[in-house]
Amino acid sequence: MKEQVLPTHDGGRLALYSYGTEDAPGERRVLLIGGAFLTALIYRPFSVALAKGLGEGWAVDVYDRRGRGSSSEQPDGYCMATEIADVRTVLAATGARNILGHSLGGSVALNAVQEFTGTSYVPDKLAVYDAAVNIDGSIDTSWLSGFEDAVDSGKVGRALAHMKKATSPGSPMAKIPEPVLAGLMALLSRTKVNKMFREVMPSGVGELRAAYKEADHARDFSVLPANTHFMAGGKSPSYYKETAERLHAAVPGSTYELSPKGFHGSIPAAVNELVSDISEYFKG
Repeated sequence: MKEQVLPTHDGGRLALYSYGTEDAPGERRVLLIGGAFLTALIYRPFSVALAKGLGEGWAVDVYDRRGRGSSSEQPDGYCMATEIADVRTVLAATGARNILGHSLGGSVALNAVQEFTGTSYVPDKLAVYDAAVNIDGSIDTSWLSGFEDAVDSGKVGRALAHMKKATSPGSPMAKIPEPVLAGLMALLSRTKVNKMFREVMPSGVGELRAAYKEADHARDFSVLPANTHFMAGGKSPSYYKETAERLHAAVPGSTYELSPKGFHGSIPAAVNELVSDISEYFKG
């Protein structure tokens, strides 16, 4: 693994980690953009597995987005434009010609490539898995204020409860009354994983607002390149499949793939089936 720190356009820094062949050329590099609350470290098993699946001569680059790991905090005025500028910074540094986005990172990837239209930053291949995009108000953002209040007051369990109920509609957990769920999540928050969540929660509010603030329209993404690959997990909440299908229908020449056994966390979990499918897409 190679680790480096990149300066940003606004005086910040991005921690970048590269796996696989260190000097791989741009056409054999995949930039991975991670989801909400998750650090580059969480994606290490997947990054290692994907680099191995791609084979000799390939590299996978993953960075800590603002407010994560060793990257700097979200700046004043942070918004989706900040995320897009950071994607450009990493692409310029690595020369990567392929992009993979997961969950909210999929939203960042799609918005970035949309913004890059007509420039040299448009990737040769773009893939997103369970992209969290607010299409025509498909994401209910009414929970964000309660979530933010809970984070600001240090009520980790209640904040997690707000998020769990909102992001997993229809799940058994979502049916639990919120006070009960808050207690359960407070118990879970004592684990190491949730210690990390506590550290990134404040910036998590910012990134969720940046991604979901305004509803996008499927047609807005019709300018994406024909080599865009939309993926969704068969065991993920149905919202992700519906969103992928709508975006696929809106982007001429794009492809769509449902991973039957895939769940929302399949990428950080480095599920073999998904690693193979994604490797094949980028190599193909």
